[in-house]
Amino acid sequence: MSDLTETTPGWLSREELESARARMPILYVEAVPVRVDDNGEVTRIGLLLRIGPDGTVSRTLVSGRVLHHERVRDALLRHLEKDLGPVALPRVPASLQPFTVAEYFPTLGVTPFHDPRQHAVSLAYIVPVTGDCRPRQDALDLVWFSPEEASSAMVADEMPGGHGVLLRQALAYVGCLS
Repeated sequence: MSDLTETTPGWLSREELESARARMPILYVEAVPVRVDDNGEVTRIGLLLRIGPDGTVSRTLVSGRVLHHERVRDALLRHLEKDLGPVALPRVPASLQPFTVAEYFPTLGVTPFHDPRQHAVSLAYIVPVTGDCRPRQDALDLVWFSPEEASSAMVADEMPGGHGVLLRQALAYVGCLS
């Protein structure tokens, strides 16, 4: 028997992840990328354009799992870089208190948030970015919206799984909803 504890972070295999998703909540981080003016007021909100596994095109937020033995701050930075590119220059808040906690359930209607794969708990942050954002990985594009455009029903309708609700919560949190 070894006295060492395995603490190497890493991805689970596809089978292990499906098994874990079926048995316990998975921790995620989500980020609403924003541009702010010199007074710190939100002027633009960045939404990713993605193609889902079923071929549908939708708008979404930066989102991803927290790995085993990974700090929340590190997970947030990793997903921001993965989705927005290495020179997005995100300014992660000094306090890691999220603006909300979103609970995703595989059953529709438990909360406004739905993920058919799993029960997930997501810590949601508003993150100012100052650099050049170039989407990577599975994102097609990053579109910057004014707060008024981002709060429209049209944009919310393009965001599956409750991300439209989460976006409206973020806008209210920073005082952009009237």
